Amino acid sequence: MPKNKGGGKNKRRGKRETKSTQKRELILKEEGQEYARVEKLLGNGRLEGKCYDGKTRMCIIRGKFIKRVWIKIGDIVLLGLREFQDDKADVIHKYGPDEARILKAKGELPDYAKVAGEKQEDDDDCNFDFEDI
Repeated sequence: MPKNKGGGKNKRRGKRETKSTQKRELILKEEGQEYARVEKLLGNGRLEGKCYDGKTRMCIIRGKFIKRVWIKIGDIVLLGLREFQDDKADVIHKYGPDEARILKAKGELPDYAKVAGEKQEDDDDCNFDFEDI
């Protein structure tokens, strides 16, 4: 019996290269676009995003991204605003944590924007002291 050198069915499928490891050009917003943070996943290719212009919009994930780009709560995305519906938008691009930090450093995102992987300062609002007991 011959030795199996090919690997069978899984060899034909091959290993896919992930595009996240490769460096890509940083896409900045243009007129009619806005940055947003994902607040809630609604299902069926939709999500709720809090835009940095102060509005909350229902966003549609493009068909190009479905099953290819996985979006989760807290991600920074670029939205294409609709002229005829102000409360809806389309997801154009998803930024990784490194890209989001670069956007914040360039001043594209406001200072209060929460970026994944960034150390958050703990504000101690509790004035309770254990030595008082």
